[in-house]
Amino acid sequence: MADYRNVLIYAEVAEGRLASITKELLGGGRRLADELGEELHVLFMGGEIGEALSEALALRADKAYVIENPKLRDYDTDLYNSSLAQLVEKVRPRVLLFGHTDRGADLGPRLAFRLNRAIATDCVELAVQPGTGYLLRTKPVYGGVAMATYVSEGFPQMATVRPKSLPPAEKGEPHGATVPVQVDLERIVPRTTLLDRVMEEVQGIKLEDADVIVSGGRGIGSADGFKELQKLARLLKGTVGGSRVAVDNGWVPTSLQVGLTGTIVAPTLYFAVGISGASQHMTGCSRSKIVVAINKDAAAPIFKYARFGVVGDWKLALPAFIGKLETLE
Repeated sequence: MADYRNVLIYAEVAEGRLASITKELLGGGRRLADELGEELHVLFMGGEIGEALSEALALRADKAYVIENPKLRDYDTDLYNSSLAQLVEKVRPRVLLFGHTDRGADLGPRLAFRLNRAIATDCVELAVQPGTGYLLRTKPVYGGVAMATYVSEGFPQMATVRPKSLPPAEKGEPHGATVPVQVDLERIVPRTTLLDRVMEEVQGIKLEDADVIVSGGRGIGSADGFKELQKLARLLKGTVGGSRVAVDNGWVPTSLQVGLTGTIVAPTLYFAVGISGASQHMTGCSRSKIVVAINKDAAAPIFKYARFGVVGDWKLALPAFIGKLETLE
C-alpha cells in the first residue's frame, strides 16, 4: 500500500463559499499531512464552486482537484459515488475525510462499501498511529457516555468528522495547484430525481455559527419561558437553543435542538437553563468553551460540565442577570 499517499478532503460549498465543516477538515487534514510528511489535497465536485476554490488554497491546501460535469450540478448519490470512486483510483489518497453532514454521512459510507474499505463515522478526534501510518479515529459511543478509538488496515483510511470537532484551518500563502479531473458517467443511471429545492428561511444567527447560545430544557416549563431566554440571547448577541424535551414539547422548533440528535455546537459561551445535563445533550455542546448552568437541582449532572453554576429557580436568577446586563449597556 506504499503507493497510497496524501490526505484528501471532500469539500462542501455553501452559497459559493467554503462550508465551515470544510474549513475544519482542512485544519485537521493539514495537521495529519504534516505529521505524515505528505500533502493536503481537496476535492470539489459539481457546479457553483465560486470563491471556495481560492479559499481552500489560501487555507494551505497543496492541491485542489475539480470535477466538473453537467450531471453533477445537483447532488446525486450514484453519480457522486461513481465520480469519487474514479478519482480515488486515479490519485490513491492515504486518508480520505468527509464532514459528518447530510451529504458526507450519505456519500462516505457508500463509497467505503464500494471500495470494500472500513470507515468510522461521526469522529471527533483524528491522529496518526506511529509506525503504521494508519488513521486513529475517535468517536462517541453508547449515546456519548464513552469514547472509542478505531483503527483499520487498508487504504484509503476513511472517516466522517463531526462539525465543530476540529479547529478550522489558518490562512497561509496560497501555493497550491488546481487540477481538472475528467470522469465517465455515461453508464451511470441515477435512481433518484430532484423535483424541487426549498430554501429554509433563517432569521438571526444560525445555531451552529453562534458564539453565544442560551439553551433551555425541561425546567423551562413552557414556550412562554423561552421568551426570557430570547431576551438574554439578544443582549449577548447570541441565539436560543433547546434540549430534545423542549423540541418534543413544541416549545422551540427542531432547527434549534442541541444534542446528539440535533445540532452540534461549539460556542464561546453556552447557557444551560433548566437542562439536567443528560449525555445525549452534552454530546452536542461539550466543545463549548464556557458553560453556565442554572438548575434548581444541585445534583444535576450539568454542574459537572459547568464552569459557573447557579443552584436555584431560573425564574429568579435569569431576570436578575438580565437586569444587571441592561444596566451595563
